[in-house]
Amino acid sequence: MAFIPCLLFLAILSAWQATWAASAALRADLTHVDSGRGFTNGELLRGMAARSTARAASLRYSSSARPGASSEAVTVPMARGSTGREDYGSEYLIHFGIGTPRPQPVALELDTGSDLIWMQCACIVCFDQSFPVVDTSASATVRGLSCTDPLCGSGGLPLSGCAADDNVCFYVYAYADQSITIGKIMEDTFTFAPNSTGVTALPSLRFGCGAYNTGDFISNESGVAGFGRGPLSLPSQLQITRFSYCFTTIVDGRTSPVFLGTPDSLEAQATGPIQSTPFAPSPAGSSYYLSLKGITVGKTRLPFNASVFALKDDGSGGTFIDSGTAITNFPQAVFQSLQEAFVSQMPLPVANNSYGRLCFAISSSTADPRKVPVPKLILHLDGADWDIPRENYMLHVQDVDGTGAGDGLCVVIDSSGDDDFTIIGNFQQQNTHIVYDLNANKMIFLPARCNKL
Repeated sequence: MAFIPCLLFLAILSAWQATWAASAALRADLTHVDSGRGFTNGELLRGMAARSTARAASLRYSSSARPGASSEAVTVPMARGSTGREDYGSEYLIHFGIGTPRPQPVALELDTGSDLIWMQCACIVCFDQSFPVVDTSASATVRGLSCTDPLCGSGGLPLSGCAADDNVCFYVYAYADQSITIGKIMEDTFTFAPNSTGVTALPSLRFGCGAYNTGDFISNESGVAGFGRGPLSLPSQLQITRFSYCFTTIVDGRTSPVFLGTPDSLEAQATGPIQSTPFAPSPAGSSYYLSLKGITVGKTRLPFNASVFALKDDGSGGTFIDSGTAITNFPQAVFQSLQEAFVSQMPLPVANNSYGRLCFAISSSTADPRKVPVPKLILHLDGADWDIPRENYMLHVQDVDGTGAGDGLCVVIDSSGDDDFTIIGNFQQQNTHIVYDLNANKMIFLPARCNKL
């Protein structure tokens, strides 16, 4: 009769899986790629700019790779923001364990621009990582996904099929910067153990066991966690109606929370009003598009209407929010107008030779750069005005011109060049609780003390 308790346990487990998404919010911790590396503000800024340029270039590549209509191009997972240097790679890493009875640690890039969850294991060709790759043979609960499973053929994988040796689904997943992972789709238990709460184990989640992984990866990561709209993303597999994150101040190097599900109270640690804006219709793909209507800098509404920021019929353009891009990118004409608006309203002179970025020189008599008045930056979204905090677009940089002449305040906004897309990056999202309400198809956002959540 020993099988009766086992059946009872399985029934309870099944019921728990069915109700978990609706009743709880699971918290996990994120670390920024530059956390604890001792970088100055100037070094942080140059690193973020390089990663953002690479990420934007990947979108440019995928948009130009198509003949005619772009519906296929935007389904290409965005590049991970790498530049070929070890210190330029991912943005935020989510930490959890995989397998039983002893979960093995992984650190995956949180990416709202792609779907697949994958990690290095069963390595044939792998990039260096600072901790052991996952050993699936050490898990009592791992199993391969049958190639007859619908997710193998219709789960949004660019290339998948049947492994001849064991009938397990194999995949090929390439990013627009030519980084690639090849392996088999497995399923196992994911275990989350954030610092402030108890351990939560979630069984039977699908992931890529990457045996061949090449590209510009960094040693403190072991793969990618897709948070996009496709069926293999982590939110989709958990069947949650909401997920959210709250990025702490990057220069402080603290961990940031990500919530899978609905937090108990959005008002917790809020420092301003709760607003929302609907997600805009988007082409086939994973990114979360928004309707940006215009931009105000200080007293100046920039002379661009909603059509400049809208998704075009051919799939180009559009505005989306992205966890994997560091710095917000605007089309070149918008970027130029924004810079001119700052120059005309800032009470400081423009600094010379500031690494190609618009910076304003701070005199030695300025006691506290944080008290220098700067123009507001407001993004006018559909149904909401996002008043970006000054520390999310104006960074105090020591030795701004590299000569030791003095400090400066630098505008942390970039251009997407001749392309017409807009990306809202994570630097502009600091200390803002960003909620992806998948059920209501909208983004909720509010200023918050992210380090207190």
